[in-house]
Amino acid sequence: MTYYISTTLQASFEDALARTEQALSEEGFGVVTRIDMRETLKQKLGVDFRAYTILGACNPRAAYEALQIEDKVGTMLPCNVVVQQQGENEVEVAAIDPLASMQAIDNGKLKAAAEDIRTKLSRVIRALGG
Repeated sequence: MTYYISTTLQASFEDALARTEQALSEEGFGVVTRIDMRETLKQKLGVDFRAYTILGACNPRAAYEALQIEDKVGTMLPCNVVVQQQGENEVEVAAIDPLASMQAIDNGKLKAAAEDIRTKLSRVIRALGG
């Protein structure tokens, strides 16, 4: 089982990032964290890195339900979505597969919740062209 769902866009990095955030919003996700790895690695290590942003996507209702089922599931929240430059006008968008990330938790109710989020994230990726 792969641990992510992805697609590649023929777009500028900025356009792909905006389209990803819009697609997430349309599926009920908000972006609660945004990590610019290029900037972070430049500041902390002085190294150059491609455009690479990690979006922490959260569906509040689903997060609340998951926390009611298993209070330590917060260690796996939010759902990370990576937007990274692959080439000129080529950007990959990859989202965590929540079923894969929650495999270690033996809880059938949580598995059903993860399947729902996987469906939503898959729709985000399909909406982007994957």
